[in-house]
Amino acid sequence: MKLSEIKNILSTLENVAFVLENGNPVPEHFHVTEIGLITKNFIDCGGTIRNEKTINFQLWNANDFEHRLKPKKLLDIISLSEKTLGIEDYEIEVEYQTETIGKYDLDFNGENFLLLNKKTACLASDQCGVPNAKPKIKLSEIKNQTNCCTPGGSCC
Repeated sequence: MKLSEIKNILSTLENVAFVLENGNPVPEHFHVTEIGLITKNFIDCGGTIRNEKTINFQLWNANDFEHRLKPKKLLDIISLSEKTLGIEDYEIEVEYQTETIGKYDLDFNGENFLLLNKKTACLASDQCGVPNAKPKIKLSEIKNQTNCCTPGGSCC
């Protein structure tokens, strides 16, 4: 989800709620402790230099059980971060701690914001030799190879 999307959604809501992909809700008394611009400069395994920018929201639970973040307040925090940090309309990544700090993609189901588990991936799969899918081979089609190792053949 991009920043413009969350701003449009927040303008229509009465409450802000986040739910993990497994269905567990983020407690209602969460705080947004940070909104930041993350710049990642890196080289992938194929040698391509890459530059990514994302907006980071950090959610935190405190013992402040009376706290409830309202959409207007989150919009104000977003507006301040845009002005102060020069944040543009980038994708949002959410940090939230369960057992460890997790990074999540953000979506919306019409009622709640969804924290979607992020996955790693090879960005240069066409160059690193890892096949996209394991080739299916029928054992009956494999020909007996005479140059393969045999027990006691001292090739291994």
